[in-house]
Amino acid sequence: MNSTDIKEHAPINWVSTSMFIVTTLVAVTLVPWYGITYGYDTSAWVAFVALTFLTGMSITGGYHRLWSHNAYEAHPILRVWYALWGAAALENTILDWCSGHRVHHRHCDDLEKDPYSAKRGLWFSHMGWMLREYPSGRVDFKNVKNLMKDPIVMWQYKYYVPITLAMNIGVPVGLGLIFDNVWAMVLLAGFLRIVVAHHITFFINSIAHKWGSQPYTDENTARDNAFFAVLTHGEGYHNYHHIFQNDYRNGIRWFHWDPTKWFIKACSWVGLTSNLKTVPDYKIQRAVVKMQFKRAQEKLAKAECPVTAAKWTALLEHEYEKYHAMLNQWAEHQSDRLDETRKNLKERWENTALHQNIIDIEEQLMEQSQRLKTLMADYKAALA
Repeated sequence: MNSTDIKEHAPINWVSTSMFIVTTLVAVTLVPWYGITYGYDTSAWVAFVALTFLTGMSITGGYHRLWSHNAYEAHPILRVWYALWGAAALENTILDWCSGHRVHHRHCDDLEKDPYSAKRGLWFSHMGWMLREYPSGRVDFKNVKNLMKDPIVMWQYKYYVPITLAMNIGVPVGLGLIFDNVWAMVLLAGFLRIVVAHHITFFINSIAHKWGSQPYTDENTARDNAFFAVLTHGEGYHNYHHIFQNDYRNGIRWFHWDPTKWFIKACSWVGLTSNLKTVPDYKIQRAVVKMQFKRAQEKLAKAECPVTAAKWTALLEHEYEKYHAMLNQWAEHQSDRLDETRKNLKERWENTALHQNIIDIEEQLMEQSQRLKTLMADYKAALA
C-alpha cells in the first residue's frame, strides 16, 4: 500500500480532531467576541503571555531536549515542572511525544515511517498527521525504555488526564478568581494559549522543514530559520538540530535567539540542570566545510567549460582534503590535552610540547580556512 492509499483510508482520530475543532472555534469566535463586548484587562494578557511561554518551554526544554534527546540532566523539581506544564500543552504524554519524535529523527522524511514526514506535504507535517490514525503515527514504546524507568515520566503517563484538566482548567480558573476575571482568564490563558502553543510546536515540524537554510547537512529537509526560531523558543535552528540532535543548544552562536538554551544554562548555575552536552567545534566546522565543498562541486558539475571545471575541482578537492586532515589532527591534539588535564597536569600545561603543537595547528587551520575562502571567491569570480 502506498502513501496515498494510507492517507485516504486511515480512520479519523476523533480525540485529536475534536480537541482541535473545539479549541480553534473558541479561539476564533468567543475570544474576539468577549474582547469586543467586555474587554480584557492587563492581568489576563500577562497570564496569556506567561503561561504560553511556560507551556512552550516545557515542550522545547523538557519533552524535546531533555527527554527525547537526553541533551542534559535535570533535577526532579525541574522535571516535575516540565511534566506539569508539558501536560498543559495538550500534546500528549511525555512517553508518547518522545517515542514519536525519536521515530521522526530515525526515519526523517520517510513517507511510511516518519510520523510527520515533511515530504507528505506542509499541512500533513503541520497537523494533518494527528487528524487520522496513520500507521506511521502508531506508538511503540520500545524506543523509550529509558524513559519508562523515570518515575516522573510514568507518573505523568498514569495521571495524564487529571493533570491536564488541572493545568488547563484549574490554573486559568484559579487565576480568574484571584484577579476577578474568570471568563477572561479561561479564554485567554486557557483556550487561546492552547491554540497558540500548539502551532508554535507544529511550526517546527512543518515550516522548519520547508523554508530556510541548510548550512550543516542536506541529507534531510530540516532547515535553519531565524525568524521561526523567535516564535519557537529557539527551535527554528532545525538543520543544526537534525545533525547534532544531542546538543542542548539549537542556536549555537551568541546572537542566535534560543531562550530554551539560555534557560537550561541558567538552571545549571543553581543546580537544576547538569551534564549539558555540546558538540565540539571541530565537528561543527567539519559539517559546514563539507556542505560548502559539496555545493561547490555541484556548481562545477554544471559549468559550461569542462576543462575549467576540472581544474577548479582538483584545486578544491586538494584544499578540502588538506583542511580535513588538519582538522582531524587538531581534534586529536585537543583530545590529548583533555587527557592531560584529567590527570591533573594543568600546572605543567604551558610548558608542554603538546600545547605549542596545538597553537601551531590552530594558526595553520586559520590560514587554511582563509585559503579555502579565497579559493572559493576566486572560483566564483572565474565563473562570473
